[in-house]
Amino acid sequence: MSQDNPIIYIIDDDASIRDMLEMMVASVGHESRSFADGASFLEAFEDGHGCILLDIRMPGMSGMVVQEKLNEINTMTPVIFITGHGDIAMAVEAMQKGAFDFMEKPFREFELLEKIDKAVAQDKEQRSDLTKQHEIKERIESLTKRELEIMGLVAKGHANKVIAIDLNIAQGTVEIHRSRIMNKMKARSLAQLMRMLMVAGELNDES
Repeated sequence: MSQDNPIIYIIDDDASIRDMLEMMVASVGHESRSFADGASFLEAFEDGHGCILLDIRMPGMSGMVVQEKLNEINTMTPVIFITGHGDIAMAVEAMQKGAFDFMEKPFREFELLEKIDKAVAQDKEQRSDLTKQHEIKERIESLTKRELEIMGLVAKGHANKVIAIDLNIAQGTVEIHRSRIMNKMKARSLAQLMRMLMVAGELNDES
């Protein structure tokens, strides 16, 4: 899949929503592939440049489960969740697990297109930066022992205050180390750092 021709995957059990999203994506020149359920999407999915528009509530396999499956195969393709009223808490949880963003129905076309553009741009940049696994490992090897320790705790979801207590250091010191970690790893967000660690094989089921 060419980096110059992103694929927008659309997964929604509502045919009218799929049709609308297909037309919207086509209007800005993107190619799309649509699926009525998570299982058929996962069977056809090819990890490559683009993004995924994923309904959070679907019969059978929910959007949250689909995201878990994508995380298991360490895909870098960003996920934008499409949510209904009352699903915001689930969407926030999904973002904590690496989703790029979410949109609540009914949404305005230009806002979703803007999020798609940002996701596609970020995906292209990440694929350019992370073309080889050893590049990430070299960044990890540049970290000090303390930075590695703190990064491991960050990857487990520990807050700065908790890390400071666990390591018996000042919270400000933790913040300085986190800033240095982000700079050395060339990560612009926690979600990007987590994806880097996944690509490098530094995250396991206990993280």
